[in-house]
Amino acid sequence: MQPHQLDGEVRAELSTLPKSLADAVARHLVMAGEVVEEDPDLAYRHAVYARRKASRVGAVREASGVAAYKVGKWQEALSDLRAARRLTGNNSYLAIMADCERGLGRPERALELARGPEAQRLGGEDRVELRIVASGARRDLGELSAALAELQGPELKERRARPWVARLFYAYADVLEELGRTVEAREYFAKSSSVDREGATDADDRLAELEGVEIVDIGGDVVWSDAEDPEFDEDDDEVDEGGIPGEAASASSDERAPERDARAPDDSGRRRPDPED
Repeated sequence: MQPHQLDGEVRAELSTLPKSLADAVARHLVMAGEVVEEDPDLAYRHAVYARRKASRVGAVREASGVAAYKVGKWQEALSDLRAARRLTGNNSYLAIMADCERGLGRPERALELARGPEAQRLGGEDRVELRIVASGARRDLGELSAALAELQGPELKERRARPWVARLFYAYADVLEELGRTVEAREYFAKSSSVDREGATDADDRLAELEGVEIVDIGGDVVWSDAEDPEFDEDDDEVDEGGIPGEAASASSDERAPERDARAPDDSGRRRPDPED
């Protein structure tokens, strides 16, 4: 991993450090970013090293905050992201900060962040991610109708295939199902599946469950089978020519997240499991 692989703006922030130190911190930040999804514990260790060496650099605190969030260290993530916001004025991580409040058992504080003046200035994607977390906070409080209302808006008519769109449709479907509105839930799980090109959700699995079918991997191909059909044999890999429909994504989201993009919270608005604190 080389320092030049780091984003130009981040390299500019690191230029306040001695060159050898800046290069060392940059390499750890690059590595943290590379492995944060497949090995969040390793990413966290790299980010912690960078923070120890350059704790007054906003981009470093952002990276360490996201890495801490990925491994369920809610308080540490919150502290780092608060520091980053003070250093940079960047509010794009409000969704993660709010989700950390939920992880710490403080859904009311998550809602305060979602209603604050900084939240009103967020761009479209960041604003939607924060609404997903706010919806989860409402569910934490047992306010299902309010949880649904948090997600309603013009973005529900979005047709572009974007991870944040898939997560919004998924979260909306999840609340609808919990409210017993199964027909509408099926519609929005289907919408989530149709725009989820990156496997950001497990919408296919949820839709299959509602339809009473299973998604089965046969020799590397994915097919939908009738879960109640005793004639269906998962071990039978002989499929008539032309009988296999297109592949369906079956990956479940787990940091939702950001971005997801590491910034993204869990798709249903629920915080990530297994906190280490």
